[in-house]
Amino acid sequence: MKNIPKVLLIFFLVVPYVTAQKTTQQATIRELVGTVEYKTNNNAAWEKAKAGIILNGDTIISTGFKSIAVLAVGNSLVTVKPLTRLSITELSRVQDAETVELNLTAGRIHAEVQPPAGGKTDFTVHSSSATASVRGTVFDFDTLNLMVAEGTVNFTGASGVPVVIDAGRASFVNESSGRAAPPEETAAVDLAPPLPTTTTDVLPPVFTQPAAAGKTVDLSIIVKF
Repeated sequence: MKNIPKVLLIFFLVVPYVTAQKTTQQATIRELVGTVEYKTNNNAAWEKAKAGIILNGDTIISTGFKSIAVLAVGNSLVTVKPLTRLSITELSRVQDAETVELNLTAGRIHAEVQPPAGGKTDFTVHSSSATASVRGTVFDFDTLNLMVAEGTVNFTGASGVPVVIDAGRASFVNESSGRAAPPEETAAVDLAPPLPTTTTDVLPPVFTQPAAAGKTVDLSIIVKF
């Protein structure tokens, strides 16, 4: 009889583990314009992308000049802008928790993050020099500049000092100091031309602070619900 509590304890420990196994999700190219290519890993050959293609983890997406691709990634939509290279690192789900990890090598994306019904989404875009923790659903960013359409973003450069960027405001990371600019510094600066608002407007914008030639500045966006 003394062993019964131990058996019950083991049962209750094992059952949640079994029922909470991670399942692999897939992304889909919902629509595209222009030249869009993909490959399943770094060693694979580039292939021409078409609408409806299913993408798994480790897939790399590349867009050409005046080209875009709209991806359904889990429950979210990601628009890959012109001259962008984006890798899908992880697409998984554990019960009602969805995990999306992307790696932006170059270019810019627009993300509309939506958690599954009754669940949550951990949505992360990796780079190395900055981190943005997002409490919202819509934002644009390249490897240096951030613009928030909805919600609030905690934006941190290599200096480690965060700034809060609200909807309708923007920020950028100074390459020399690693400092993220407060929104007051960029509020009066207009992007020229404006950021595209539809999938038919594919001309890349000129950001407030372009990266220096030959130097890549990375950015990390983290969305948690």
